[in-house]
Amino acid sequence: MAEIVQQRIEDRIPELEQLERVGLFTKKEVKSIIKRVTALEYKLTRLIVNKEDFIAYIQYEINVLELIKKRRAHIHYQFKREEIEYPIIHRINSTFRRATNKWKVLLYSQHSYSYIYAQCCATKGQISKVFSSMLAIHPDKPALWIMAAKSELEDRNSSESARHLFLRSLRFHPNNQKVYQEYFRMELLHSEKLRKQQKDLEKAEMDLVSVKQSECKQKCKSNTYIHRGFVFRVSVPAFFIPSRDSFTWDFMAKRELEAPGAGEELQTAKGRASDINRREERCCQVYEEGVKSLNSESMWTCYVAFCLERLKRKTNVQELKEKVSDSPLTASVAMTATRRYSQSVSMWSLSLQTLIQLGSGDIGKHFQDALTNVNPKESLPLWQLQFQWSTDNQSPEETEARGLLSAVAAVAMETKESYLDWSYSTGGYKKARKTFTSLQENRPLSKAFFTRMIQIEKEQETPKMHNLRDCYERVLQEFGTTDDDLWLQYIQEELGPLGQPENCGKIHWRAMKFLEGESVERFTSKYTLLQTGHL
Repeated sequence: MAEIVQQRIEDRIPELEQLERVGLFTKKEVKSIIKRVTALEYKLTRLIVNKEDFIAYIQYEINVLELIKKRRAHIHYQFKREEIEYPIIHRINSTFRRATNKWKVLLYSQHSYSYIYAQCCATKGQISKVFSSMLAIHPDKPALWIMAAKSELEDRNSSESARHLFLRSLRFHPNNQKVYQEYFRMELLHSEKLRKQQKDLEKAEMDLVSVKQSECKQKCKSNTYIHRGFVFRVSVPAFFIPSRDSFTWDFMAKRELEAPGAGEELQTAKGRASDINRREERCCQVYEEGVKSLNSESMWTCYVAFCLERLKRKTNVQELKEKVSDSPLTASVAMTATRRYSQSVSMWSLSLQTLIQLGSGDIGKHFQDALTNVNPKESLPLWQLQFQWSTDNQSPEETEARGLLSAVAAVAMETKESYLDWSYSTGGYKKARKTFTSLQENRPLSKAFFTRMIQIEKEQETPKMHNLRDCYERVLQEFGTTDDDLWLQYIQEELGPLGQPENCGKIHWRAMKFLEGESVERFTSKYTLLQTGHL
C-alpha cells in the first residue's frame, strides 16, 4: 500500500515543480499539498474504503484547480496548462469513475457535488455526458433535470437542448411546480435574447429581421402555452406569475400591454383609449402582485418606472388624459417605494419624477425628505432634478431662496455650472457675474464653471477684456499645472481684437513655469503650431 501511495505522489512531482517554477505556488505551499494528498491517497488505498473519502479527494483536487485559476489571473500567466492542469483533471476523472463504479446510485445522488465536478473539470461535451448518466439513474429527481437544462443553456448556449430536457422532465414530473417555473423562466430569457438580437438586426438594417421577428413571436407563443399548461395541471396561485426575480415580473407585466383587444372596440378613438386603459390596469395588477411576492428594491423600481412611463405618454384622447392624470394609485406607489427604500437615490429620483408629472403640491417637501435620507455624497442626481424642477415651476426668487447648492463640496461643484446658467438666463449678465464672483472661491471648482463664464463674457455686445483676463487667471490658478489648452486659449485671446499681443510672451513664460510632466511637451508643440499659423 505504501509503495502505491509513494508512486502516485512521485507522479505528481512534475506538475508540482512547474507550479513552483512559474510562481503559481510557493515552496511551502507545494509541501503542504504533498502532505495533504499523501493522507488522501492512503485513505483510498485502504482495504475498506467509503465514498466520503473519494468525495473528499476529488473536492480537494477541484479546490486546487480553482486556486490555480485565481493565481493565473492574478499574475497574468496562461502557459503550461498541459503540464499543470491536465494531470489534475485526469486524476479527477479517473477517481470519479472509480467511485461511480463502486457506489453508482449513492454517489450520483450527491447532486451539488457532481455539478461542481462537471463545471470545474469537464469539457462541455463531458458535462452533458455526466448529466445524462446521472439522469439515467435518477430520473425521479426534478432538481437534477433543472441543473442539466441550465447547464445546456448557460454553459453550451443551447436553448434547444435545454428545452428538450425540460420536456423530458415533464414526462416524469407532469405536475411539478418547480420544473414548470424553471422551464418558463428559460423560455422568457430566450425570448429576451431573441428580442435583443432583433433590435441589433434592425439597427444594422439586415434582411434577417423578419425571420427573427417570426421566431421571437413563436417563442412568445411558446411561453404562453407553457404557462397555460401549468395553470391547467397545477392549481397553485403563486405560479400564475412565476418569478423570484424582478426581470420576470417586469416582463410578464408588460406582456399585458400587448394583449389584443376586441375588434369592434378598436374602431373608435374612445374605444382604443378604453382598451389601452384596461391593459395598463392589468399591467398594474401584475406589478402589485410582484411587489407583494418579491418586495425588493428592483421590483419596486420596475413598478415606479412603469408608472412614470405611463404618465409621460403623449395622447390626444381626453378620456385617456384624464384617466392617467387623476391617479392616486400612482402617487401612492411612488411614496410607498420611497418609504421602503428611503436611502436609495435611484428610487427617490424615479418617484420624484413621477410626482412632478402628477403635479403634486408637496414636491418641495419631498425633495427635502429625499436629501435628508440619502447619502449626501451620492445626492447629485437629486440636486440636479430639484434644480430643474425649481427653474421650470418656481419664480427666480423662490429658486434662489431654496438654496440649490449642496453642502457637500464635490456635489456642489457639479451643480455650479447649472446655477451660473440659471443666473444668466433669469437675471442677465450682471446676475451671472455676481453669481460667478460669489462662487469662484468655494472649492472644489470645475473647469466647466469657468469656461461657461468666459463664454458669457464673450457673448456680450462689448466684451470687457479685463473681465476675460480675470476669468483666465482664476481658472489657471485651479488647473494651470495640467491643462495646457487653457494657456493656449489665453494666448489666443490676447492675440485677438480685444487683446494685447505683447502679453503673449509673459503668458508663455508662465505656462512653461507652471505646467508639469507631459503637458509641457504638448504645450510646446501646440504653441509652435500656433506661431506658424497651423493651429
